[in-house]
Amino acid sequence: MRYTLLLLLLASPLAAQTPADTTIVRDRRTFDSLMADVRSLDTTIAVEARYFGSNNFTGQPLPGYDADRAFLRKEAVAALTRVQARLRRQQLGLIIYDGYRPVRATEEMVAWAIRVGRKVELVDGGYIASRSRHNLGLAVDLTVIDLRTRRPLEMGTPYDTFSEAAHTANATGEAAKNRKILVDAMVAEGFENYDQEWWHFLMRLPAEPRFDVPVR
Repeated sequence: MRYTLLLLLLASPLAAQTPADTTIVRDRRTFDSLMADVRSLDTTIAVEARYFGSNNFTGQPLPGYDADRAFLRKEAVAALTRVQARLRRQQLGLIIYDGYRPVRATEEMVAWAIRVGRKVELVDGGYIASRSRHNLGLAVDLTVIDLRTRRPLEMGTPYDTFSEAAHTANATGEAAKNRKILVDAMVAEGFENYDQEWWHFLMRLPAEPRFDVPVR
């Protein structure tokens, strides 16, 4: 029975973004040895760190975001650079909304959901993870922009829409076409899409400790 339950858990959509419990590390030297700024290899990648400001679902900056920057594991940054090169052929590019996320920010997201009475809908429903691969630098939230206008492509819903409309497959017309452009480019370079959020992608690497180092 326990073995069957474990298989069901691993097969669930939430398992795709929730790593096993790991030690929380607050040492910046360890962080710097594994992580890199997403623009370190290609400055044409745009960043709009949504949790650094108030333009996010909580309506306020989250703890641990002290700069409008985004970090990921170095392997993921190299892969994003290749994604950018693919998109550039179509005069398109990436804008990053979130990469590595400090544990304290994840904890505040969960606390917010509880405060506003949306824990069952958002945490239990798989939209807000209490232990996220963002904490490992192995998840990124992003979309595609037109490099000529710098405007995001139409994706059918805004970022951080917590509804079935944001599930990657739930789009038609222009939005479906644009979601496919994003997914195809990311998958080609080793990322996996989380199917409940068209903007959320994972990279499968050996799990490192969860980090609670501020974004600076």
